[in-house]
Amino acid sequence: MSRGTNPLKLASLALLWAVLLTVPFWIAPIGGYVDLASRVLVIGLAAMATNLLVGHSGVMAFGHAAYFGLSAYATGLIMLHLVPSTPVGLLAGIVAGTVGGAIIGYLLARLRGIYFALATIAFGQVFFFIAFRWNAVTGGDNGLTFQRLPIDLGFARIDLASSLVYYYVVLAVFAVCALLMAILLRSPFGHTLLAMRENERRARFLSIPVNRHLWIAYTLSCGFAAVAGSLYGMLNNFVSPHDLHWTQSGDFVLMAVIGGMRSFWGPLIGAAIFVVAQDSLSSITDNWMFYIGLLFVLVVLFLPRGIAGLLQRKAS
Repeated sequence: MSRGTNPLKLASLALLWAVLLTVPFWIAPIGGYVDLASRVLVIGLAAMATNLLVGHSGVMAFGHAAYFGLSAYATGLIMLHLVPSTPVGLLAGIVAGTVGGAIIGYLLARLRGIYFALATIAFGQVFFFIAFRWNAVTGGDNGLTFQRLPIDLGFARIDLASSLVYYYVVLAVFAVCALLMAILLRSPFGHTLLAMRENERRARFLSIPVNRHLWIAYTLSCGFAAVAGSLYGMLNNFVSPHDLHWTQSGDFVLMAVIGGMRSFWGPLIGAAIFVVAQDSLSSITDNWMFYIGLLFVLVVLFLPRGIAGLLQRKAS
């Protein structure tokens, strides 16, 4: 039996989607709320987008918050000043973040190692300072406030003001993005990325255009992060310069490491742990990040493949 039809994997996948589909009906009794579940999905998508580059391509990037925040700002500005339409705002945010990633990725594609990581931080901080200083457009440190609007399909009206409705819209977008990522990683291009991760020198010897593949992977990764950023802006009806800060990028990498960088669903698990811990611990102590850091250290020391790796090992 092929790996793709492994009954245990199919059962795990079915359980995951059953949990995601039913979250709004059981999250309140355990002390959560629907917007928290939406945030897990959105941040999880951003972590999976980061892991597409970090975990599956083997290059360390700390700048994805730039495209996450850029798309959120583009969505808010379009909806606030140009076209009061949720689909148009979402599309504008995705295009802005993806184009930004394509331009920066082209400049970074020849770098490797620590130079690549530092350059991603540097370019990301450029976006951050633009948003922080350009008060007339972005609102500066006060951020940008806008409202997500209903979607009128003609025969039906989707009221996104409802947290429940918005959750299922986010889930639908998340499902499409996850499917596209899975198809990408199973394609010849995805296998090429894995080959580059394992041994870039051998990939070059096989005449693989490594720099071009890295540029494409960077652009696609930023595109998925842009989808998450646009959804995040509409979830909060607000976007601030903090959403572009390099520490936000570090959080995405942190989630991928906790969940499992070599696992497809690992970053989603890491995001769920991070977001829920942040929401619950921050109401108890200002030092909530200490406990996340402690968990990170323990995972690195004892679970190098993350929590998803542990679950896979227990299941095998």
